Amino acid sequence: MFPISAADAISPAIQRTKTFLFRPFRLGTYLKLCLVALITEGVGGSGNFNTGSHYTNHKTTVGSFVPFAFTPERIAEAVFASLLVLLLCFWLAWLITRLRFAFFHCLIHNIKEIRPGWHIYREPATRFFWLNVVVGICFVLLLALIAIPFAAGFLGLFHNIAAGGHPDLGSILALVLPLIPIIFVLVLVGIAADVILRDFMLPHYALENATAGQAWSAVWARIRAQKGSFLGYAVLRILLPIVAMIGLFIVLILPAIIFVVIIAAVEVALHVAFSGGAAMVGIFLQVLVGVIAFALALLAWIVVGGPLSTAIRQYAILFYGSRYQALGNILFPPPPVAPPVPGTA
Repeated sequence: MFPISAADAISPAIQRTKTFLFRPFRLGTYLKLCLVALITEGVGGSGNFNTGSHYTNHKTTVGSFVPFAFTPERIAEAVFASLLVLLLCFWLAWLITRLRFAFFHCLIHNIKEIRPGWHIYREPATRFFWLNVVVGICFVLLLALIAIPFAAGFLGLFHNIAAGGHPDLGSILALVLPLIPIIFVLVLVGIAADVILRDFMLPHYALENATAGQAWSAVWARIRAQKGSFLGYAVLRILLPIVAMIGLFIVLILPAIIFVVIIAAVEVALHVAFSGGAAMVGIFLQVLVGVIAFALALLAWIVVGGPLSTAIRQYAILFYGSRYQALGNILFPPPPVAPPVPGTA
């Protein structure tokens, strides 16, 4: 087993993805695997919801906050709701972690059943989940420590604006400009931690039932021995999904625009056709068309994004599998030993 370079792992990762998803091709299985790939890899869009409102009347502004007075009952409700949301997030993250191990099992053995890996890796997946929680808490503490020196400046700026003052551009730049390189470094640290955990340490948890210390020691030894190879992998691991997403955007932007125009035209036609006494029927049909459009868009994203997410995981498995013997023996099983020829010593 010879180490595969980051660039040389691209082509076999694509070939393994084709074999895994399309040979043989069954639509139901394909959609299931693509959905699991999207959930575990987290390749998707993000929304920016702006719920802020602008008030010009001071009396209205003050009155709008009356329903949100900090009474003991409301504080208790807020605490309970926060704990409930936190527990739900933890539970979902644990399920996704177990699903990630199950998908890993499918990919390395080229099988399409999620259930075996779901049960096999329950214990290591739970320990890996708590490792991620600890790393996440440490990252948040790091953010808090870095934010402390800037907090006073931003609070002063906020109080100045709240008091009716005008923000000074120089003061804003003095606060924001030093944050740019810090944010950049933090993003790199977050990406590096995610890659090390999911791409390198997870296989040790799955195949050896390793502890955090054992997995990290094994990974760090390989990184120190091949710094250039791992650096090249990290760069391509970031760039390849970006390039693929840009390519998909270019290919799909025209069909997406046509789809949106058609849905908008149907919605307008329904609104006009049922604007009279049958308004409720029109609203029902518009909602139905909206739901169908959302379902079709989601289906299209699963069909298109699933192979990309699968290829990303195959790429990680191939690169590290050529350096980790326990994984490499599964991916590249050694040829069977030929039986001895009778009569030979």
